[in-house]
Amino acid sequence: MPHDVTLIATIAVAFVLAFVFGFLANRLRLPPLVGYLIAGVAMGPYTPGMVADSALASQLAEIGVILLMFGVGLHFSLADLLAVRRIAIPGAVAQIALATAIGAAMAMLWGWSLGGGLVLGLCLSVASTVVLLKAMEERNTVATPNGRVAVGWLIVEDLAMVLVLVLLPAMAEMLGGHADPHAPPGGSLASTLAITLVKVATFGAVALLIGPRVMPWLLRHAARTGSRELFTLAVLALSVGIAYGAASLFGVSFALGAFFAGMVLNESDLSHKAATNSLPLQDAFAVLFFVSVGMLFDPTIVTREPALLVSVLLLVLVGKALIALGIVWLLGYPASTGLTVSASLAQIGEFSFILAGLGMTYGLLPKEGLSLILAAALISITLNPLAFSAAARTMEAIRRRPRLQAALEDERQVQYQRLQEELEVARRRAEDTALKHKTLTPAELVERFPMFGALSAEQREVLMLHFVPHTANPGDRIIRKGDRADAVYFISSGQVEVLVARRRIHLGPGNFIGEMGLITGQPRSADVTAIDYTTFLKLTERDFREMLRRYPDMRAPIERLAAERDEMNRKPAEATEIVERSKAG
Repeated sequence: MPHDVTLIATIAVAFVLAFVFGFLANRLRLPPLVGYLIAGVAMGPYTPGMVADSALASQLAEIGVILLMFGVGLHFSLADLLAVRRIAIPGAVAQIALATAIGAAMAMLWGWSLGGGLVLGLCLSVASTVVLLKAMEERNTVATPNGRVAVGWLIVEDLAMVLVLVLLPAMAEMLGGHADPHAPPGGSLASTLAITLVKVATFGAVALLIGPRVMPWLLRHAARTGSRELFTLAVLALSVGIAYGAASLFGVSFALGAFFAGMVLNESDLSHKAATNSLPLQDAFAVLFFVSVGMLFDPTIVTREPALLVSVLLLVLVGKALIALGIVWLLGYPASTGLTVSASLAQIGEFSFILAGLGMTYGLLPKEGLSLILAAALISITLNPLAFSAAARTMEAIRRRPRLQAALEDERQVQYQRLQEELEVARRRAEDTALKHKTLTPAELVERFPMFGALSAEQREVLMLHFVPHTANPGDRIIRKGDRADAVYFISSGQVEVLVARRRIHLGPGNFIGEMGLITGQPRSADVTAIDYTTFLKLTERDFREMLRRYPDMRAPIERLAAERDEMNRKPAEATEIVERSKAG
């Protein structure tokens, strides 16, 4: 057994302490994130007890950043953002600019450099989407118009921070930090920024042009093997591999590469399955990321620099809320919208930690800056439920005063009603898109095709991945007599007419056609025409034979039904018409 178990010890202690403190935080009705940060403080060099290997922890944290950003991209919805664009985009950009300016001004009054002040201001200007969603889910307000605005606002903040993560290394030297080691020596700021943007644009073009063709194809083939391990491995290989390749080939950050990977995969039908399978590892490494951040926190900052800490907290808890409230008011929205956004912004989270770590890497942010950010995060996340309670009580007080209600709510409904209309349009469009691309669940598959009832839920999921959706309009010829059999069609909705030996047979949902040619190897023996708007699930010849080989339980019911149909085809035409029409009716 090897004697050097530093990596194992770091991971083991991090998980144990994160669980203990995360569980305690949850019992206190706080986000577990607070417990993970405290676990890192307990493992750090500023508290007694075990001191973990910070170098190892930082590398594990980098994987956490990659998986976090991959998750952000995987759940990014451009449609949701566009629905609230009139308030979320200008509001978030203005709020980030004002909060960053105030934070930078405070830091420069403390004697910090311009670069350190900008990093501090940017870290304090953004809020945690994870914390916001948890708070809103507890109050069932995510799907409300104000909830959608708040989530859209934070999505814009996340996108802005992605841009900052790209530009900060190129501007680090100008702001008083270390030069980017990937930047060409002796270049001017303009050339450095231009080269950085060209690299990002090149990577983005490659990811957006090639990614949608290659990534879903790879995942689909991995999923069709039926191995959950291979599919999960494919998701991890794509997320971590693309992040590493982006950094090595294009010089962009791991975070940006992972975000693009998730965003491209978001358009795939397998995005939900990818998110589900990668979630456990994403959660595990995200915990290690928060623990590693906590290890850098010096608790003595609370007693050494109380004035600085109070200033930072005032900006996070009060300053950002007032800025957001003013911006929402100027944009013409009612007080309820402004109060919801204000409460949502009264905290900082994961992007603040990622940016602070990058700022320290390039020598921009002093160590005490990271400690101030961590202290502000711990306190603001802990107090965030109180911010939502205060917003709710304020709205109740407004509604009890008719004049105030009229001035702050009733008279400012024009923009709000327009927002509701756009959200309704976006909802209908999303429903239409979902309907067009809807695939059956394993339970729906068995409900429509009982022959698959003998398969396990996992086997049905694999089977669904082999199906190819197919549609037909009334009058379309699906199968032509004499053609080579190349697929079997399972009727999901609608109706078809089978013309065989001068007999007309009507088949509806739950039936299938085209199996006889595949079973016997003979050419098609019938013409099949759609007599309604019909949808099918099609299995190609290769996939059909593979499924029968892999799942023998499918063969018996399919061959039995095929034999019954062959026998029915031999009956007199009148009897066949009556039986089949009664079945279809």
